[in-house]
Amino acid sequence: MSEAMLIAGRLAGASDSFDVIDPATGEAFASAPDCSPTQLDEAIDAAARAFVPWSRDISRRRQVLLACAQKLRAHAEEIGRLICREQGRPLPKAIGEVMGAARWFEHTAGIELPVEVIRDDDAQHISVHRRPLGVVAGIAPWNYPVISAVWKIAPALLAGNAIVLKPSPFTPLSTLRLGALLQDVIPAGVLAIVSGGDALGRALAVHPAIRKISLTGSVEAGKSVARAAADDLKRVTLELGGNDAAIVLEDVDPEAIADKLFWGAFQNTGQVCCAIKRLYVHESVCQPIQQALLARIAATRIGNGLGEGVDLGPLTTAPQFARVQELAQEARAAGGVLLGEAALPNANGYFLAPQLVTGLDDDARLVAEEQFGPLLPILTFRDEAEVLERANATHFGLSGSVWSGNVARATELAGEMDCGTVWVNQHLTLLPIAPVGGHKWSGIGVENGSWGLVSYTDIQTISVAKA
Repeated sequence: MSEAMLIAGRLAGASDSFDVIDPATGEAFASAPDCSPTQLDEAIDAAARAFVPWSRDISRRRQVLLACAQKLRAHAEEIGRLICREQGRPLPKAIGEVMGAARWFEHTAGIELPVEVIRDDDAQHISVHRRPLGVVAGIAPWNYPVISAVWKIAPALLAGNAIVLKPSPFTPLSTLRLGALLQDVIPAGVLAIVSGGDALGRALAVHPAIRKISLTGSVEAGKSVARAAADDLKRVTLELGGNDAAIVLEDVDPEAIADKLFWGAFQNTGQVCCAIKRLYVHESVCQPIQQALLARIAATRIGNGLGEGVDLGPLTTAPQFARVQELAQEARAAGGVLLGEAALPNANGYFLAPQLVTGLDDDARLVAEEQFGPLLPILTFRDEAEVLERANATHFGLSGSVWSGNVARATELAGEMDCGTVWVNQHLTLLPIAPVGGHKWSGIGVENGSWGLVSYTDIQTISVAKA
């Protein structure tokens, strides 16, 4: 099995290729083309030529985005199966990702880019406009390959840009297939999808014709892109790692919130940038919260995402599988206790069961770093000032949540958390209307909504003298 790249409106292979691994088996099941420097130049040159006519008609661009949504819905299962094979998520969840990407196309198509008139009198008419940047680049992650790509493609296109997108080399197939399906929907050159490894990402970041880079990835990847972009003063949007704290106050009903806490932490086997990664629970309700989560772990079915009734699939990559195991070993060595049992399949894939970890301090690696896997440290606290200080004492600041029977109290506490998104009595509620971005090392800029859209534009002020 192989998929082709979309370059200059045509589907293209490459002289070199790389293997794509099925994380449920640990074996290669497909290959993907490894984009050459010449092919990258071709894609960017075609994008530059397509940009000017594309940028002139926003009504047409809205229609194209709506057509993209229709195409994704019609092929949701096809793309979902590719996500399942290369990323590992259960098939219904993978199909749900594609349907979500369609919704993002639709919502973005309706966002306005208004002209703001800031002065209109006898002397002057001054208006502020949003102009597209030109050719932009997107670098998407492996945990949600299709919807993360659409988070970049949709606003870039509506704003009037052309975009060259690179999926993760771990999960290129579903995004390449997306490009093939959109070949006849989006004018030639306006969208390019090219696949390859880190060298291709670096080439995109330093290419002189690229005016902006939007990356979803690790903190180190974000720093590397920012350094590369600086020499050419490229705009950047960086959605990076998170170490999200959830704060559970003493007035909760443990059984009522247990499902939301479980999925807030373990959705996609914990491989979500803004998943719960540190659970701070008031000492008076720690035991019932812990028992409620353990019951849900015991009922979780883990297996190949193509199987019936599977709740959680494998970790996606061999390096991540090894890292999470290493963190578990270090946690035990530091006095941590791993709790929870769920049956693992008899397979060679990258399967790990979700577990709770108690007995750790805040400076343990599993607590202080982004684990990106199914290990959830539980830490207790006594008062709100203490837990806020602990929750905010990190380089990360992507998202967090507060849980309480008193919504007003929880909302006030949420405002004290130093992160880009704070949920109250929920977690991982992501909507196309709401911006997503990080504080501190968790990123620069935002995606989604009108805020994400304008990041793909420059401001132009037009001042007209009337006399």
